[in-house]
Amino acid sequence: MNLLHFTKMHGLGNDFVVIDAIRQRFTPSPELVRWLADRHFGIGCDQLLLVEPPTRPDADFRYRIFNADGGEVAQCGNGARCFARFVVEKGLTSKRRLRVETASGVIEPELREADEVAVDMGVPVLEPARIPFVSDTDAVVQTLEVDGARVELTAVSMGNPHAVLVVEDVDRAPVAELGAQIERHPRFPERVNVGFMQVLAPDAIRLRVFERGAGETLACGTGACAAVVAGTLRGLLRPPVTVHTRGGRLRIEWAGPGQPVIMIGPARTVFEGVIDLDQPRELPR
Repeated sequence: MNLLHFTKMHGLGNDFVVIDAIRQRFTPSPELVRWLADRHFGIGCDQLLLVEPPTRPDADFRYRIFNADGGEVAQCGNGARCFARFVVEKGLTSKRRLRVETASGVIEPELREADEVAVDMGVPVLEPARIPFVSDTDAVVQTLEVDGARVELTAVSMGNPHAVLVVEDVDRAPVAELGAQIERHPRFPERVNVGFMQVLAPDAIRLRVFERGAGETLACGTGACAAVVAGTLRGLLRPPVTVHTRGGRLRIEWAGPGQPVIMIGPARTVFEGVIDLDQPRELPR
């Protein structure tokens, strides 16, 4: 048998399989990740998180993220909070504030009281070419043609690309249908996470996010950050902002362009487990 030890965690219902690749060997592949992430044939999760030794001297750990479709992505905010709690709970560090290497740069999570974790998510990227988003203008509000209709959105990168739409009622928004269409729109060459934001007040929003490679999740940390950035740039919000997701609440702080976004929210361990990687790997047909 080839036994893999894992921990199931969640941040506001956005759930993860977290794997310590420091004290055990684990080599991810798209097929293996899809199997582990499958909720019927595997363990089940929105994303798989990998804890590795850093490759740069100014970081404590390396943090890798794989979506349920097997693709590796550069950032996941809810996962970052779980990552920080995991390395402390597992005794991999005694630090309360960490420097964590990701594919999009270094983030700095900090464990606070109770189960809250604050994460410095870095400075949001607004230039279309760096998001990436195909556009000949830097306008805050951009227009996208989707099935013959014009959709207004704001494009932001929080280490991963986001398209933020303002809607009157998130409960009635066509998250699954429109989210899937925008996710794979050719103007987003690396695909995109699609946020549907309802403004409740200058310091409060409701948010649903159709995540790239995962579909709608109960919460999206980078999506919450992108939504607050977009809403602030559009003059709709004044941070700090409470973001109400289907899985719970996040608090987002942002001082404006050129400044980092701070995300504060819970991270919880659900259970520990072991799975045999040598067993037949079935997937839905």
